[in-house]
Amino acid sequence: MRRNSPTHGSIPVKLALAGVAAAGCAYAVRRHRRIDFSGRTVLISGASRGLGLELARGFAAEHANIILLARNQERLDESRRELEDYGIRVSIRQCDVTHAEEVRHAVASVIGDFGPIDILVNNAGTIQVGPIDNMQLQDYDEAMAVHFWGPLHLMQEVIPHMKQQRGGRIVNITSIGGKVAVPHLTPYVASKFALVGLSEGMRAELVKDAIYVTTVVPGLMRTGSHVNAFFKGKHKKEYALFSMANASPLLSTSSQRAARQIIEACRYGKAELVITPQARLLQIASSLFPSITAEIMGVVSRALPGKQPGAGDELKRGWQSQSLLAPSLLTRMADRMVRRNNEEPQAPRDGKNNSTFREM
Repeated sequence: MRRNSPTHGSIPVKLALAGVAAAGCAYAVRRHRRIDFSGRTVLISGASRGLGLELARGFAAEHANIILLARNQERLDESRRELEDYGIRVSIRQCDVTHAEEVRHAVASVIGDFGPIDILVNNAGTIQVGPIDNMQLQDYDEAMAVHFWGPLHLMQEVIPHMKQQRGGRIVNITSIGGKVAVPHLTPYVASKFALVGLSEGMRAELVKDAIYVTTVVPGLMRTGSHVNAFFKGKHKKEYALFSMANASPLLSTSSQRAARQIIEACRYGKAELVITPQARLLQIASSLFPSITAEIMGVVSRALPGKQPGAGDELKRGWQSQSLLAPSLLTRMADRMVRRNNEEPQAPRDGKNNSTFREM
């Protein structure tokens, strides 16, 4: 007798059942990994201003204990005074995360005062904008020191304690520039690519210890940090373009919205969070069509300001690179975040380049 062959209709049914089962498993895992932040100890680097301060506010609202790490003591003091209004324990540590010994001392001090660190957020960052012709090796060294070695120093100190307490959360703030090479950001891009690899590698090896590492891949965010970013080449043009892109609601998201998404990703121990639809689209395009994406980036590069011999090698802050276009109505949405996120420019102590930022 001839056996009955399976009907074609059974294949979609099996696929649907498999999908339902997979979704059910994913939901169960998500619920199992969920944590509350009340009473937890959260250490945030680069926390005296910008996204770090915004994240500190979010965790404070969840009644977590907050430790702020940054280099600027004055800004740390300002942020602590604000966060103490939440009625939580707030502590600050002046620390340069690029120096392993400072990190070691800071973490030991925190654990001595607070006990084990439950959540580590590696947020400290720097950015150099300009053509590669005006970049030197020092620019690459500094980017790697902050974005790769800084997070590694902190993780090396915190992870052993998380293993002892059998769990923890680590959030690494990378960038879409760590997934797709964006022109005029090469030192930043190279270091963020390194951090993405470090973060994903840590995730793979620490899951067995119930330590969940989340790689956050933001697109443009309106944090107010554009005024303190570094620029080379044709400073005014570079700053104007960067500020306008950063301010555009079509290209960027608010720091408050980004912070909420990051905190939720941490709560559930997500492996990766890509922030903004534009960043997700760019990541997908680069993955599916790498050659086409590379060609498009080449076209973008040709449209950007060219190199500036001599004076263009000087590293200037955004607030030192103002023009009629920045600040202006075109940058208003980003400029409004400067005061909120403690990003008001501070002139160098030698008194040079002491122009003030005009908030529109």
